Amino acid sequence: MTVLAQPGPAEVEASVEQLVYVREDEYTVARMSAEGLPGFVASGRALAGAQPGETLRLVGEWDDHPRHGSRLMVGKCERVVPSTVRAIALYLGSGLIRGIGPRLAHAIVSHFGERTLTVIDTEPERLTEVINIGAVRQAQIVEAWAEQKAVAELMVTLQGFGISPLLASKIYHVFGNDSPGVLASDPYRLIGQVRGIAFHTADRIALRSGVPEHSPQRIKAAVLDRLEVASARDGHCFLPLPALVAAAAALVEQEDDLVRQAVDALTAERRVVVEAAPADPGRTVVYAKEQHSREAALTANLDRLWRARSTLPLRAFAEDESLHEDQRIAVNLALTSTVSVLTGGPGCGKSHTVKVIAQTVRAMGGTVTLTAPTGKAAKRLSELTGLPAMTVHRMLAQQPDQEEGTLFQRSPAAADLVVVDEASMLDLQLATRLTAAIPAGGHLLLVGDGDQLPSIGPGNVLADLLRVREIPRVRLTHVFRQAQDSGIVRAAHRIRAGELPALPGRGGFWFEELDDPDQVAERVVHLATEAIPRKQNIGADQVQVLCPMRRGATGTAELGRRLQERLNPAREGVAEHWSGPAVFRVGDRVMPIRNNYDKGVFNGETATVTAVSPPDRLVEIRTDDGEVAQYTFDELDELTHAYAISVHRSQGSEYPFVVAPIVAEAGGVMLRRGLLYTLVTRARSWVVLVGRREALELAVHRVGHRRNTGLAHRLAVSLGG
Repeated sequence: MTVLAQPGPAEVEASVEQLVYVREDEYTVARMSAEGLPGFVASGRALAGAQPGETLRLVGEWDDHPRHGSRLMVGKCERVVPSTVRAIALYLGSGLIRGIGPRLAHAIVSHFGERTLTVIDTEPERLTEVINIGAVRQAQIVEAWAEQKAVAELMVTLQGFGISPLLASKIYHVFGNDSPGVLASDPYRLIGQVRGIAFHTADRIALRSGVPEHSPQRIKAAVLDRLEVASARDGHCFLPLPALVAAAAALVEQEDDLVRQAVDALTAERRVVVEAAPADPGRTVVYAKEQHSREAALTANLDRLWRARSTLPLRAFAEDESLHEDQRIAVNLALTSTVSVLTGGPGCGKSHTVKVIAQTVRAMGGTVTLTAPTGKAAKRLSELTGLPAMTVHRMLAQQPDQEEGTLFQRSPAAADLVVVDEASMLDLQLATRLTAAIPAGGHLLLVGDGDQLPSIGPGNVLADLLRVREIPRVRLTHVFRQAQDSGIVRAAHRIRAGELPALPGRGGFWFEELDDPDQVAERVVHLATEAIPRKQNIGADQVQVLCPMRRGATGTAELGRRLQERLNPAREGVAEHWSGPAVFRVGDRVMPIRNNYDKGVFNGETATVTAVSPPDRLVEIRTDDGEVAQYTFDELDELTHAYAISVHRSQGSEYPFVVAPIVAEAGGVMLRRGLLYTLVTRARSWVVLVGRREALELAVHRVGHRRNTGLAHRLAVSLGG
């Protein structure tokens, strides 16, 4: 098909050479090639899911773009089997078929010509005729070919439902060859198992497949979805029954009675737990089964530790004269209580107190394990105390080993004292696993700042423990002279008290006022990539951009894209891979957003992309702790870029310089005191806020909502009984 790029309607069959840009709304820009037509650019949302190497039949209109020149605005896109030798070679060598790179693709196409794809499809045993293809590689190619065909068929199916084809490979990665059956029989199974598929997407598939609007299957899925959203978005462990019924009924536009019947059915199936509200027997609440089980297990674990007789070899110790009075109380409490909490704001000496506690226990002949929820927090704890520290995940992973003829080795969790720093980051799941691993008689000291944001995951463990009077605790309030000179510390304490910091600031804290969100975004990027590095004579990697929101001109997605293009742009001849609206390149700063015990990486760690291999369909990363992990292209939704990150994901970390936008886009719903306080305290030398004074005032004065949790009540009843 030969078409000249003249203004007006056109139909073109072309191969995708390279993705240029993919927006969050799936608007895609790609460089294309076609026989008889010079290389051109195609763009439009219809291109969503296109991958380099594919051949597409495009229907649209030509126009002239000031940057790209002749451009095809695509209104309709259909995937077709490549038919020319060049298109087949591009398809096979693009990485779409795992195990085939450009050289091998050239060899295969040189041998079989235009019949190449027919041979792979109908006579795959003939692949061994090509040099460097033995039985093992031939089997790998056949398997990858079958997978690619299945994904392509899924794309067509999803487009028929009006669903983004970008989800096809994610669905196949989870359900494999069962994917068509899941879509046909129970699309609600996709929710929670396939990242990017929420209730609305699964519901659209179900309704178009003939599932009745009032189906019990549909309404039960809505109930579970509202519980999951409340947990993932707001950190709740339960919802009041009336609120859950109203939310689910609104979601499916059905009567409340049908939703209540669905709750009863889920209760009978033991997928939810309905009980009296904590501390308010007159109200009824609903838990997802796993949240209820974890909350009950954490209560039992803490009760066991609290009631146990200490095994710490306690004896008289010399008091450290450098300690303030409240620090001495904290040391004594940690040595005499099997469960205790140490809190305090910046500059109050929490880390020094922990150091003295750990040294004292060691001097008594006891053992100490220092931990924190993230690698950066553990590294910072080690630097501040001068003692080794590890992440909670790594501590839990180091189970006792048994070698032939030897006794079990001692687990780090079995130390006489386990200290968990940045304990506000502990969610319900991690706290439950942590407390289960500590033997009775060992001491657990939780250290944190109760005014910081709660954990990303559901629950509010530290705050709940501080509400239980039986749990011993000390709050450090004395700000030491050295910290008093820090503008960051001064600003943080004013924010915590609900007062606006002195503006524009000095000595480590600075506020720069700008109104327009686009101007704010550009100023943040300039400060992070040029102004601060130049003035401070540092690398841009010493500056971290933190964002209160994900969306909008000043959200993590858009700012992260701008920063990546400034710091690590596309380079000719260097491999890259687009996964949805994110492009991965060697040198990118990334962050795992899920715990992956098989890979040895955990939520919140930071890492650098060290390799992108389209033939192997792999991205390799190296964490700041030196761990190397590989992600297949289908697993890349477990990584996020770390050029601009949310304040929540910055918890436990400290950066030399922090730059952050403070604007009230979308009503500024995320601007709250705890978020601003956490943001400011992430900086070690300077924090620069850019935005509107009104938004800053809003953040200072707005207090966040309390999460729905039952831990404090359960624990108070258990320990008081």
